[in-house]
Amino acid sequence: MGEQASERTADEATPASIRIQRRIEWPDTDASGNYHNTAAFRFIEMAETALLERLGFLHVIYDRLPRAHVEADFELPLRFRDLVDIELTVANVGRTSMTYRFEMRSGDAVAVRGTASVVLLDEPRGRPVPWPEEYRVRLATAGPQAPELLKVEGS
Repeated sequence: MGEQASERTADEATPASIRIQRRIEWPDTDASGNYHNTAAFRFIEMAETALLERLGFLHVIYDRLPRAHVEADFELPLRFRDLVDIELTVANVGRTSMTYRFEMRSGDAVAVRGTASVVLLDEPRGRPVPWPEEYRVRLATAGPQAPELLKVEGS
């Protein structure tokens, strides 16, 4: 896990973020050979899972964190076996919601960028509840977490 929020000063604190890598696989593509736009949303959920796990509360909240809004700009097609970097950053923590910024890159080129908002519920399919202060602080100040990178032979 990265630096603890308590070890940073207010001026040094940055929102929690993570970078993961994935490959575009056959089921991610459509008949054109390009990836299907829904693959981007699955990759963002993978990054979210890794981030919440690093922050230490994945299993406490994950089944209580539905999507409320997702917005994306698709700027570059990705193809079968492309290596993709997915970067996810906490953009805002509201009373009961949270918004992420995300970007997917292939090399130096941005393929997808956007935002996704989630709402914390008291139970699965329940009612919105305020973020516990401990989680709010970690989300807002934990900074970059250890990345989840693929091992690429010959690199």
